Amino acid sequence: MQNDENPPVQSEATTEPLVEAVQQPAREAVADTEVATPVAKKPSNWSGKTIFWLGLGSILTALAAGLGSGWGLWDFRFGFQLLMLAFGAGILALLGGFVVGWWAKRKGRTAARPLRWLGMTLGCALALWLLSFAYTARTVPAIHDISTDLADPPQFRMLEVRADNLDQIPGENEPEMKGMNPQQRWATLHQQAYGDVRSVRIAMPVAEAIAKAERLAKVRGWEVVVADPIEGRLEATDTTRFFRFKDDVVVRVRPTEDGIGSIVDMRSISRVGVSDLGMNAKRVRSFIADLAGTNPAG
Repeated sequence: MQNDENPPVQSEATTEPLVEAVQQPAREAVADTEVATPVAKKPSNWSGKTIFWLGLGSILTALAAGLGSGWGLWDFRFGFQLLMLAFGAGILALLGGFVVGWWAKRKGRTAARPLRWLGMTLGCALALWLLSFAYTARTVPAIHDISTDLADPPQFRMLEVRADNLDQIPGENEPEMKGMNPQQRWATLHQQAYGDVRSVRIAMPVAEAIAKAERLAKVRGWEVVVADPIEGRLEATDTTRFFRFKDDVVVRVRPTEDGIGSIVDMRSISRVGVSDLGMNAKRVRSFIADLAGTNPAG
């Protein structure tokens, strides 16, 4: 009887080590498999980031060009050179973005698409903004002195007209203006481009017209130098927002023949530069319209 009971006990004792021996290699194999699994690396996307920084850099360079010139950190000519640099960076961001996108698609890679498109957008916006000025420069004459009266322009008394005001009037070698002096070429170009800028007649006495002109000038943020209701003259300086260019303005008001109304003339001159990109004419049109409407003097 004792011999029949002993074998089962021995079988149970020898089974546990065998089970452990079978299970242990399996766990080690799983561990080895986990360690050997490669980890996928994310692409650096340096190209897309480069395009973004080019686009952003073009915007920042343009801002620095205007603000630095306005604050007197450098001459406005250097500011224009910075604008050209900003334009180049903007074009490079736009074209480079297309090239990077094409190359990444061909290689099946990503190129930081959101950043790339943002950089391209910034560069394109800056380039289009500067191109709009270039287009304007080609559509207006390279003059910076605008007057409602070409035969007898209003004269400044307190503010000085720049010494080189008529030194660089274009058209000297053009057949239709050959032989004209700078004053005549200026008047010809002015009439061709700004024929609508003329004297206006308003139904108010001289003193009242000057008072209204002074109020309008102050509303626009101009620095009023003199407002003389007896002489009928106002002089002021308008400062542009971006480059802080200063343009001088004179308003001349003379009584009509009956003494009841007034004839208003205005002149606006840029202190620096050759072409004003039409800004002085725009200023004269706007001011005259607010002061007296658009009824031309006979």
